[in-house]
Formats: sequence, C-alpha cells, structure tokens
Amino acid sequence: MLKLQNVSRLYTEGTVVQALYPTNLTIEQGEFVAIKGPSGCGKSTLLYLLGLLDAPDTGEYCFENERVDQLSRIARAHLRNRSIGFVFQSFNLLSRTSAFDNVLLPLQYGQTPEAATKVRTALEKVGLWDRRQNWSNQLSGGQQQRVAIARALVNDPKLILADEPTGNLDSKTGLDVMKLFQSIHAEGRTVIMVTHNDELINYASRVITMKDGLIIDDTRMKGRN
Repeated sequence: MLKLQNVSRLYTEGTVVQALYPTNLTIEQGEFVAIKGPSGCGKSTLLYLLGLLDAPDTGEYCFENERVDQLSRIARAHLRNRSIGFVFQSFNLLSRTSAFDNVLLPLQYGQTPEAATKVRTALEKVGLWDRRQNWSNQLSGGQQQRVAIARALVNDPKLILADEPTGNLDSKTGLDVMKLFQSIHAEGRTVIMVTHNDELINYASRVITMKDGLIIDDTRMKGRN
C-alpha cells in the first residue's frame, strides 16, 4: 500500500535539522503499525510524510502504486481528503462548532452525495450520535477524540494515521479509544500510530522503533494480524 525508497527530510529554517535520514519502508494494506521512539527521533516527520502533509527532500513515495512525492500541494490535499484519515493528540476540532459539523468538514471539500448519512454513520460508529448537536468544547476529552475519529472515518479512507491519539487522555479513556482503533483495523483499514506509550504497542501487529531520524528496529508481532 505504501512504499518509501530513500526518503529523507531536512528542515533548514533556523537550525538545520536532519529530521529523517534516507529511509526505506513498505507497509501493506491492513497492517496496524506502531511507530515509537523518543521525542525528536523523527517519528512524527515520518507520519506527516506518509500522510502527505509534508513532502520529502529526496527519494520516492508510492501510495497504492502511484508515485506521490512529486505531486503539487493541491493534488496532495485532494488525495489526503479522499484516502487518508487523521487523528491528532490535540483533537484539532473547531471549538464553537457542533460535533456533527466537525465531522462534516472533510466532506465539504468535494461534492459528496448523502453527506448527512455519512456523518451519522461515523458518529454512530464512535457512539456519539446523541451528542451531535453539542459544541466540541462542551464535550469531554474522550468524547472530543471520538469525534475526531469519526471525522477521520467519514470519507471511508483506507488509511488512518494517528499521532499520539491518547496523549491528552486519562488511562481508562485512552483504553476506550484504543478499542475503537482495534475495531477500525478489524474492518480492514490500515492503521499507523505514533506513540510514546509502550503499552499502546500491544495493539499493533508491527512495531517500528526510531532514533535520531533512523529506523533502528522493525518487528512484526507474532499472533497479531
């Protein structure tokens, strides 16, 4: 599904930082991949490159057999909206906006038939249809993250990217969120999650460890699909 060949990223604004050294990586459809490592190791840079939020300085990136590293910013945005769902640590919801309208947002970038039905399906999947009219700042942290997950799912993407999805949640709420990711993965979607929390890697079928802009270990977990 995803293939990186000698992909690297160098940041030159202010202090020059080699955030990702030339990297080769293949991720197959249906995997649940956890990327772990200390702060500043390059894991979020890798995630943003995979999610087309950023473009590499060198190398090739193929997404579903299409080379995408040379796409324009607009073309990358269209592909992201169509094929990739994002879940962030800080939720990234519009505060004085209803849960319904937050989930609707990705559908407003194109002519999407039955948009309201898609929003309802996504909110029901995360158990929040009854809170659809609540502003996001009227919801608990766990509820906000579930709205964010519904927003990530509303376009029915094949790939879900999660950057520290439980980082702002207590342990019980975080467990509930990870059970949601398990169910999303069980539907056949590919899930790639960045985390500092070693407990969360137990949900993954594959664990990639990074340090200083390099992948230093790539382990497939036995007995997990």
